[in-house]
Amino acid sequence: MPIDYVVHKDRRLVIITASGRLSAKDIEGRIAQAMVDSDFNPDYDEISDLRAVTSIDMSMPQTRTLARRKIYSPKSRRAIVASDPAIFGMGRLWGAHAELAQDVQIQVFYDLSAALKWLGIPEDSGLF
Repeated sequence: MPIDYVVHKDRRLVIITASGRLSAKDIEGRIAQAMVDSDFNPDYDEISDLRAVTSIDMSMPQTRTLARRKIYSPKSRRAIVASDPAIFGMGRLWGAHAELAQDVQIQVFYDLSAALKWLGIPEDSGLF
């Protein structure tokens, strides 16, 4: 699976790292993992590092359905980092669908340092 994640309980943070070609099935699998992971907490913040993703193979209905799943609480902040304009656009689309369905805080960034700053994480944290 081209998606890995790590839960940092001490920082109340989930870091998702993805690479290559992503599919709806990959994202569904990652969501399913989180739902049974005893370290996962829906109140934690999340950063999704999609800088190494080359494409996302997902239809609009799949995007809408997956983005609208309630995984995190409204107080959780979720940052998506994507350096490719097409992946960045998919991140924005994901955020828009999520915001239509629930009270969420999602921002999309081209730059990792801006995402870390928004989440209140020092750049020298050693997480990346």
